[in-house]
This record gives sequence, C-alpha cells and structure tokens, in this order.
Amino acid sequence: MSRVLGWFSCGEASAVAAYEGYRKYGKRFEALYCDTLAYEHPDNLRFLRDVERWIGIEIKILKSSEYTDIYDVFRRTRWLVGDKGARCTTELKKNVRTEYQLPDDIHIFGFTVEAEKRINRFKEQNFEVAAEFILRDLGITKEMCRTRIRDAGIEIPAMYRLGYKNNNCIGCVKGGIGYWNKIRRDFPEAFDRMAAMERELGATILKDRRGGKTRRLYLDELDPNHGAKMSDEPDIECGVLCQMPVEKDG
Repeated sequence: MSRVLGWFSCGEASAVAAYEGYRKYGKRFEALYCDTLAYEHPDNLRFLRDVERWIGIEIKILKSSEYTDIYDVFRRTRWLVGDKGARCTTELKKNVRTEYQLPDDIHIFGFTVEAEKRINRFKEQNFEVAAEFILRDLGITKEMCRTRIRDAGIEIPAMYRLGYKNNNCIGCVKGGIGYWNKIRRDFPEAFDRMAAMERELGATILKDRRGGKTRRLYLDELDPNHGAKMSDEPDIECGVLCQMPVEKDG
C-alpha cells in the first residue's frame, strides 16, 4: 500500500493539511519537514512541536545530504535568486523531497480553497506527482486554518504575529523592497548578513525600477524609507511552487 506524505512547512495551512491527512489515512500517513530551521525564526521549532502534539504523530525532519543551510547553498552555487525562483529552495526542499519520495507515494500539500490557480500550476509542472489537495477538497480557507490552529490552543508562529505574510527564512531572497525594509527594522543582523552575502557574490536580490529604468539594487544601497506597505508585498512561496512566478489567486 502506498505511503501518504504530508509536507509540513511551519505554516498554518500545512499544519491543518497534515492534521487532516493523518485523520484520513492513519498509519499510511507521514508528516515531513524539509529542514531550513537554521535561518528561520526560532519560534518555528516551538510551532512544529506543538503541531506534532496536536496531530498525534512525529513530524520527521529531512535534511539535505549535500548542503548544511541556505548560506552554504549561496556560497557553493554562487546563486541567490532569479526569475524562476531561489536555489536554496531547490536544494534544501525540492531535491530533499525528491530523494525521499517513491514513485507510488501520494503527496499532500497545504493549498487552501483560494489557491486554485496555484494548484493548476502545480499539476502542469509536476504531472508525475500524485498529489491530493485535501484542504481545497474540504473547502478549507486560509482564515479557517488560522482559526483551527487557535482553537487547538496553538499560538501562531512569530513571523505571522510580526505582520509577515509567510513563515520563511528570516530574510527570504524572494522578498521585495518593502519586505526587506521591514526585515531591516525587525532583524537588523539578518539584513546585514544578506547584504554582505550580496557583495560577496556580486549579486543582488532587488531591482530599482524608479525613474523609468531598471537597475540592480544592493541591500546596502536601499533607502530605508523606500518600499510598499507589507500588505502590498507579493506572497513569498518557499516550497513546491518556488521556481514559478507567484500570481495572486482569486
């Protein structure tokens, strides 16, 4: 009988998807997390353990056999981010998942009702993966996921409480100008660390499109007052759709 793999990401939706997956499949179900904890908020490990207790099973942490963390990826590949996504996600999440999976596995990801476009994009790009979109099928929305987490007595992860849309590494290379200026205020050491990495690689995360021209913009050149509100920032995905442009669903 095939395994059912639930891919947990320290986000609310993936937590509810894992809960529902285990309720549906029992012993066939495994909850899995591809390890990027080194540069995530330390509260994420607390959230992972709380979710384990809620689900009733261990969340297995999978690690890359080649890279230790995102900065190891940056230095060894000489790559930060491009139009198709981030190399850190490819090496630490996608490739780790690919190494673990078997051809007949069923995969459960945390796509909610609002994510129909992303679900369709995933199907087009991963036709070989047998995926079940359990939250969409149950009619569960993002807001319902947050309510479920709170009703379970679990505090939402710190990055959500600080106003970030996603719970990725602190200083995600897919973030925009508004995101990075918020990182500068909330986590100055993370901002400075990434700014130094840009200079080391001669690569930039951001582009400045003011004045009708587009130019590379290093973080250490970024005007602290420049940037959109966080509510205007695009969603940052760190998982199965990282390598594709993120569109707004709806």
